[in-house]
Amino acid sequence: MNSVPEIDLSALEELLAEGVVLIDVREDDEYTDGHVAGAIHIALATVPDRVDEIPSSGAVYVICALGGRSARAAEFLRAQGIDAINVAGGTNGWIDSGRPVVLGDSAV
Repeated sequence: MNSVPEIDLSALEELLAEGVVLIDVREDDEYTDGHVAGAIHIALATVPDRVDEIPSSGAVYVICALGGRSARAAEFLRAQGIDAINVAGGTNGWIDSGRPVVLGDSAV
């Protein structure tokens, strides 16, 4: 996992204002229970099958609950030539810090 770059939640918050791509690799129920606005849901198990849906140019940020699954997804995506960056702290950290989340299955 050392080959996967990471950013913290504050950096992610700034980048989201610029319209970066954020992929949430948590399970369906976790995503609908609350996710970062704009996060595209692609559950970890489906990432290999849906890699074509992920932009191959520019950085892509990957988030899960804490950072473990997203690090694995980012490592896989990097092996496919995608500039994937793990979000340390994950959605749980985002929620714990009082940042807003979106409920349901839509990205916004």
